[in-house]
Amino acid sequence: MERRCPARRPHSFPALTGPLTGLLLPQALLDSGPAVVGATGGSGTRVVARVLREAGLFTGSDLNESEDAWKLGDFSDRWINVCLSHRDGALPAGVERAMVTDLESLLREHCESLGPGQPWGWKEPRSIYLLPFYHRHLPALRFLHVVRDGRDMALSTNQNQLRKHGRAAPIPADLPEPVRSMALWSWVNLTAARYGNERLGDRYLRIRYEDLCTRPVEVASDVLGFFGIAGDATPALDAVSAPASLGRWRAESPELIAALEEQGAAALGELGYEPGS
Repeated sequence: MERRCPARRPHSFPALTGPLTGLLLPQALLDSGPAVVGATGGSGTRVVARVLREAGLFTGSDLNESEDAWKLGDFSDRWINVCLSHRDGALPAGVERAMVTDLESLLREHCESLGPGQPWGWKEPRSIYLLPFYHRHLPALRFLHVVRDGRDMALSTNQNQLRKHGRAAPIPADLPEPVRSMALWSWVNLTAARYGNERLGDRYLRIRYEDLCTRPVEVASDVLGFFGIAGDATPALDAVSAPASLGRWRAESPELIAALEEQGAAALGELGYEPGS
């Protein structure tokens, strides 16, 4: 279990600037949320969201089969590549205002069926790309960062994030797909981890999917505590099981493993996955 990671270099998300006029949501909601779960695709966020929902966190009424708040996924589709295209500077004021207007409408609808006093948030893995924007406009945000070994992720059939955002992200374009996937995994996770460490402090928690699989109740209890949910973590014993794909990278050729570990060396080491181990 790792709450934060050391900051070795500044994060590379855009520094979003510009005035915020009005409130996205009633002040009581802005003071109490959101609780957001983000990750690169296939990191195990579905089971995390299920545990949170069963413990009492409102994650939305319109969820897809992966427990994603799909309207937040549509928001990601509209804005992630726009943000990535401005990664070397602030977003234009007009773009940021458009994003805020879009988010306001979406979140008011998201919270329509929220129970009185119920903790709220959402699970949409690609929220990890928009973390500074969400933090700026939802200052009480708590972010749960779920990480899974990038070597496994690079070999997954789920390469939706690479397909949707790989060209916009600052990663090499002339690499085999698994190595490009590792490059995206490295950049996204290191950037988010360093932002969480530098800017969110105790409102940032990182967990490894592998730890959740081996110590489900302990890790689930930490997650519930992080979000301030007084729920029971023991259902995680039934909800969490290690998939057959865990550690699949070990069956690959030494050449491919070496290429993945070379590309992702910094991220693997910093996020708790020592190359060669």
